[in-house]
Amino acid sequence: MTLIHCDGLPDAPEAYLAETGFFDITHPVVRRFTDAAVGDAADARTRAVRLFYAVRDRIRYDPYNITYEPPAYRASAVIEAGYGWCVPKAALLAACARAAGIPSAIGLADVVNHLTTEKLKARMGGVNVFYDHGYTALHLDGRWLKVVPAFNIELCERFGVRPTEFDGTSDALYQPFDVHDRRHMEYLADHGTWSDLPLDKIKSDFAIHYPQSLARAAARAGHTETDRFEDDARRERE
Repeated sequence: MTLIHCDGLPDAPEAYLAETGFFDITHPVVRRFTDAAVGDAADARTRAVRLFYAVRDRIRYDPYNITYEPPAYRASAVIEAGYGWCVPKAALLAACARAAGIPSAIGLADVVNHLTTEKLKARMGGVNVFYDHGYTALHLDGRWLKVVPAFNIELCERFGVRPTEFDGTSDALYQPFDVHDRRHMEYLADHGTWSDLPLDKIKSDFAIHYPQSLARAAARAGHTETDRFEDDARRERE
């Protein structure tokens, strides 16, 4: 499938059901994950909601162990790893949606995280802007919805932030304020959607905004880090 980019949301949902290099929807691992999440859901909306929560909570959010190796971004690989940052988690939800017969795309946006940890901020070069933040676009009941399955419920509880909830009828984006009404997430720009994960674009953008992250990923190749983002979140709030 040729990579299709739209400045906004796609016009032809039927073109967003195909298997791609990253959305390996016929892989047995993806099929098992999708079938287990969907269960006996008969309608697309219920399937989408169940898939959202499966990806949100069964795949741990981790922005520390980032790689730029393409195989790590296949839906099957993300499931097997059990963790991922916003981009692979959004891509996984898109893949599972297609496996369940729901047209999907992946979108990228720039956001400010006002409550990020100091350690993550340092790794990002001292900024709290998350460029190319990943979200999923799902086509339900004749329209596209934007959803973000990034922060698992345990992480939200440790951070004291409101979890993103999805009912299948409206967008499910990051919450602007946390449970203490502190500023949390602020959306700056939306770069549109793609029919498959635009990893080359993300890597190119990160080379501009986070050059140290590419060097760190290269140095870490072949090694497994023990850092866990939620542990830092807990320590900073104790």
